[in-house]
Amino acid sequence: MKILAINGSHRAGKNTATLLNLALEEARKAGAETELVELSELDIAYCSGCNRCLAKPNCSLSDDMDELTGKMLAADGIILGSPDYFGNVTARMKCFIDRTRPLHMTANRLKGKVGGFVSMSGLDNCGSEATNAVLGHFFATHEMLVVHPRPEGPVLGTGVTGSLMAGMENGKPRWRRSVEEDPIALAMARQLGKDMAELIGRLED
Repeated sequence: MKILAINGSHRAGKNTATLLNLALEEARKAGAETELVELSELDIAYCSGCNRCLAKPNCSLSDDMDELTGKMLAADGIILGSPDYFGNVTARMKCFIDRTRPLHMTANRLKGKVGGFVSMSGLDNCGSEATNAVLGHFFATHEMLVVHPRPEGPVLGTGVTGSLMAGMENGKPRWRRSVEEDPIALAMARQLGKDMAELIGRLED
């Protein structure tokens, strides 16, 4: 069982990576082999719109996306993570999404794999919903099975969405120093890893 996490943040190792690593940690406890890829450390060019992938499932460009594509094809599960940038994924994550076009245009080569996603925002209820929708649509387009984590007990949320806003005090927002101070996001991230490993295990049986 292999689970690959891909971080679309421009800042490697920060809040979005924290959520992804928590999910991977729980997946490893369930026996998964895991890896985190930081897109900010890769050289991935923009899709040029040459349409070569309309006829063949490959790309006219050759860069670090070649190796990443191989890792995606070898993985049983893929987790995407992105901060909310103006109500959307980062430009870096969007570039990556565009470059997966060769995996979709002649056949859905990721079909049947298990997917999950995390997002990170500054404010509560302000942008993360749209970011989550973009990530969810990526998996739907590739015909992947999307996991929506649900810890036991009270409902905590509809997805893994970290926020730096910790509420209001005297009419002003209170801020967290990092997502590590967001208990709901941490719990949901851990549950994502557990649920993905469980679903992959069921599919392998």
